[in-house]
Amino acid sequence: MLKSIVNLFFPKVCNACNNLLNENTDTICLDCRHDLPVTNFHFDNNDAVKNVLYGRAEVENSTALFRFEKKGNVQRLIHNLKYKDNEHIGFVLGNWLGGELKTIDAYKDIDAVIPVPLHKKKLKKRGYNQVAQFGNQIAKALEVDYLDDVLLKVTNTKSQVNKKRLARWNNNEELFTLENQNKIENKHILIVDDIITTGATLEACIAVLKQSKNIKISIATMAIA
Repeated sequence: MLKSIVNLFFPKVCNACNNLLNENTDTICLDCRHDLPVTNFHFDNNDAVKNVLYGRAEVENSTALFRFEKKGNVQRLIHNLKYKDNEHIGFVLGNWLGGELKTIDAYKDIDAVIPVPLHKKKLKKRGYNQVAQFGNQIAKALEVDYLDDVLLKVTNTKSQVNKKRLARWNNNEELFTLENQNKIENKHILIVDDIITTGATLEACIAVLKQSKNIKISIATMAIA
């Protein structure tokens, strides 16, 4: 009865389509789960994510869970994750992708998962890194370490949502630094992020991580634009 009263005043809605969720559904309704534009890159050996970085950064394996479509449900999901204080979306998407990656041989030699970091000022303002839960769940699925104290962001930048691609590219110089380098030497690292567009942010992260000895890098994102 108490749950019914709470749902009456604070109804649970799908974070993709905004329709009411039934009692046995969490975060995303069943219709949206079925209709979301999944890529299946990791099942199909599709190099679409890797090709974004072609000639700029060396990557072992790469995937994205969804295709990003303007004004689509994936955009609404990621917007709610980043700006509506719904960190649990990252948990759901990480659990989804992690469950798939653990069945694929190419991801079975991953040693650790590292998130693309937020600057400490932005982290304090938002309260969480939007890819933290996503990365944590993937790490749990792969039974590896989740390391958020290795790659750090040292330059605070404004949101890149409305920037042109060239502006995003030029805005990622000297943003990151490496700490606790010994944790990733001779390891295969999976970097996780929300969306890959130009690949400039991931390229900058890879360049810093490559300062470590004998490191291999793979990529997993929530979506590809």
